[in-house]
Parts: sequence; structure tokens; C-alpha cells
Amino acid sequence: MNASDDRSAAGREGLNRPLGETSDDRSAAGREGLNRPLGETSDDRSAAGREGPDRPRQAHRPIVEARGIHKHFGPLHVLRGVDLVVAERELVFVIGPSGSGKSTLLRCLNRLEEPSSGSVMVDGIDLLDRRTDLNAARQRIGMVFQSFNLYPHMTALGNVALALRKVQGKARAEAEARAMAALERVHLADRAGHYPGQLSGGQQQRVAIARAIALEPRVMLFDEPTSALDPELVGGVLQAMRELREGGMTMVVVSHEMGFARAAADRVVFMADGAVVEEGPPAQVFGAPREARTRAFLGQVERA
Repeated sequence: MNASDDRSAAGREGLNRPLGETSDDRSAAGREGLNRPLGETSDDRSAAGREGPDRPRQAHRPIVEARGIHKHFGPLHVLRGVDLVVAERELVFVIGPSGSGKSTLLRCLNRLEEPSSGSVMVDGIDLLDRRTDLNAARQRIGMVFQSFNLYPHMTALGNVALALRKVQGKARAEAEARAMAALERVHLADRAGHYPGQLSGGQQQRVAIARAIALEPRVMLFDEPTSALDPELVGGVLQAMRELREGGMTMVVVSHEMGFARAAADRVVFMADGAVVEEGPPAQVFGAPREARTRAFLGQVERA
């Protein structure tokens, strides 16, 4: 991946302008941040910008509230009464050994997996209520998977614009304008006309991120977004995620990128055997874990 090529177009256009913005709007709106929640004021933004990753953020209302989540696959009890509450603008990193239920929990948050019991509220919507319009609710929840899931016969621009046209009913011109803005935000405007086979793995994953943020979700879920990438391609994806975080996007990330968790997370949740064992600020979880199971896991990670 040629990082300088990736950055060239986006750098000229300005990374932090909202989706669908015109050239006349860029100078003022571009300074406002790329992912501010709906209804946020300029005072909110200036305060949030001062918080930064190394100091506590303001208290915000919960966006995600999962309570008492159990999940069975036949006789296998994968999730055992998991609680997870994520505040607006918070970045929560979920870590733990393979098979601990991290990805299953993430998929329960948008009902890609059906919880066996418990409750899930996202942005005030009860996802487990049978009356809930899941297609509408999922537009508030962006998700990026380990696999890119791009259509090989469509360009990067076409992949990003597709959901805007099919899900939100946007006209082609508006969908493509918003898709191009999303690609600019992940430094891929100059690859808009490329097909997935012409892109590196890291670039394809950034197209997948652009596809998710183009729908302007209230929360982003990342399920091992870098695990399928060669090490030299990971940096571009993490940079895109870091810029989303700096713009105020609410994020729940399942990943083994411990360095990113230390630097960017507001809170780290450690899971094992289908349950939350420990959670807290990165400095506490990584620097002075309370639980023996957490210490054992981090020790293994450090020795790997």
C-alpha cells in the first residue's frame, strides 16, 4: 500500500468534512469534525476536541445498552449474562482469548446473532422488540468485519454508494457524492474508480469503513478489522479508525491491536469464557490488572 498516494487526494480536499458537503461548504464545515453526533452544538464540539485520548471525556448519554446477554449455540453457552453499556462518543475496546465470546457479543448488538435472552438498546431503540424495524435500526449501527465483503464487479465508489441507493433510496448523483465524501475521509478518493482486485487488503478494508460511515451511523462496531491483513497494511486501517475516534464517533472494537487500545480507547473490556472478567481505563487494565485471568492473558500476549 502506498500511503502517500492514499493521502494525496484526501489531504487536498480536507479529511474532516461532513458527508455530502459541497465545495462551497468545505472551508467552514471541514473544521467542525467528521463524525459529530446529530444535534451536537459547536460548544459540545470544542469541549470534545479538548478532551483527547489521554484525558477523561465528558459524560454522555448511553448509545448502547446491552443487559444480561446470554447466547446458546445448542448445548454451548457462549455468552453468560454479559452487560455492556457504551456512552455517546466513547471508544470501547473488547479484548480476550479466542472463543471468549467477543465477536458473538458484537453481533448480538445489531442482531446479526439473536441473543437467547437479555436486552439490547441502541440509540433508544429496543432491538429485541419484534415490532422494531431492523433494517431502519441497523442504519444507525455501522459494522466492519474481518472480511471486506466488497462486490468484486463494482468499483470502490460503487460499493460505497450501493447501500445509500438501495437502503436509503438516494438518487444516484446524491449517493455517489456522499460515497465520494466517505472515501475522502478514509484517504481513498483517488481510488474511487478502482475495483477491489486492484486494491490492497488495507485499502479494501478502508473502503468497507467508508461504506459503513456513508450511512452516517450513530455507533460503529469493528470485528477484528485488521486480523486478515499483512502487518504492513494495518497502519492505514488503524489511522482511519483513529480519525473516526478523534471526530467523536462512538465505537466498539474487538481486536488484538493492543497498542491501539492503549493509545485510543476510553475503556477496555476483558472477556473470557463468555463473561466480562474486568473492565476499566487502558492504564488500569494494561498497567495494573486486578484479575488473575486478565494478568495471565496479557502475559501471554506480551510473550507472543
